[in-house]
Amino acid sequence: MDSVLIRYHEIALKKGNRPYFVDLLRRNLVASLGGVEVKEAKTLQARILLTLGGAAREEVARRLTGVFGVANFSFVERTEADIEALRQRVLGSIDGRRFASFRIDARRADKSFPLTSPEINRVLGAAVKEKTGARVDLENAEVTIDVEILPECAFFGFEKVPGPGGLPVGASGRVVSLISGGFDSPVAAYRMMQRGCRLIFVHFHSAPYLDRTSQEKCRELVRLLTRHQFKSRLYLVPFGEIQRAIVAGVLRPLRVVLYRRMMLRIAEAIARKEKALALATGESLAQVASQTLENMSVIQQAAALPILRPLVGMDKQEIIDQARRIGTFEISSMPDQDCCQLFVPKHPATKSRLADVEKAEARLDIAALVQTGAAEAACEEFSFP
Repeated sequence: MDSVLIRYHEIALKKGNRPYFVDLLRRNLVASLGGVEVKEAKTLQARILLTLGGAAREEVARRLTGVFGVANFSFVERTEADIEALRQRVLGSIDGRRFASFRIDARRADKSFPLTSPEINRVLGAAVKEKTGARVDLENAEVTIDVEILPECAFFGFEKVPGPGGLPVGASGRVVSLISGGFDSPVAAYRMMQRGCRLIFVHFHSAPYLDRTSQEKCRELVRLLTRHQFKSRLYLVPFGEIQRAIVAGVLRPLRVVLYRRMMLRIAEAIARKEKALALATGESLAQVASQTLENMSVIQQAAALPILRPLVGMDKQEIIDQARRIGTFEISSMPDQDCCQLFVPKHPATKSRLADVEKAEARLDIAALVQTGAAEAACEEFSFP
């Protein structure tokens, strides 16, 4: 089977804009298979057909499961839209296969085809049963033969592989994602890409006051996440001196809030340079002191761009469970020295007031600190595959 039939769900609801989303998904599918010969990437009715050259099925499946917008896909054989031709090809493909139970799952997208979906199921099911002696089991079949009837052609395959769903990356615009080495921000980044955003990553570190482990973790996380958007840019912002300036001029309880506000300002400066339309963070309401509703309200007023918080209603266990599913858990579990550990007061303010924060910031040269942070950020590029 040298063809892959891609199915999508949410994109099908886009009506007048559907061709744009479908074409973007088609281009993303081809990009994900870089190095694999793609002879054709053809848009069909509510599906995309990829015709491949010689490639290991396992590697193709691994790559396609990372493409947002894909509901599921199957490795398929193509035949003419004729029930007898389809019956012969299906019987030929099960030669040598041993199974005790099976079912036929036919979908007739072409309503002009003379048989209905249940009728196709019965015709093909009877033929397979006669050839193999296997019983029909509609609930727990050992083998499912999926059949798709489209105008001018038909397809069949033996397995539907689930995709990640969502929207194709690039459909929803550019967003700057603040990423640390922890569990939360990589999961937030994944969820933003799943909604069609193309991310530029920004990481704040405190070298040379702390070691470089957080930077290495972020590189690994961005490298892993890049499989979903194929090209990524990571800005590494030296934040230690900025933290020291804040410590020198601000009382202890408010320092963490001021750190966060400064991060947003610097990230926003990078976002404007990258023509991004929003910032994304891994904040979850009330998880830590800086993420109380009062502090989040004060912190977000440091930036003019919208701040997207895809994890805001999730608890820690939900976040960790998703980190395991998307593959970031092991990297995030590695010990590191995050910039948030530097110069942190024992009892940070949990209900800061904007007036107090602005009064504390009046002692700092905010514009100069933001300019320094943005100007000194090192930029690194990542690509997949």
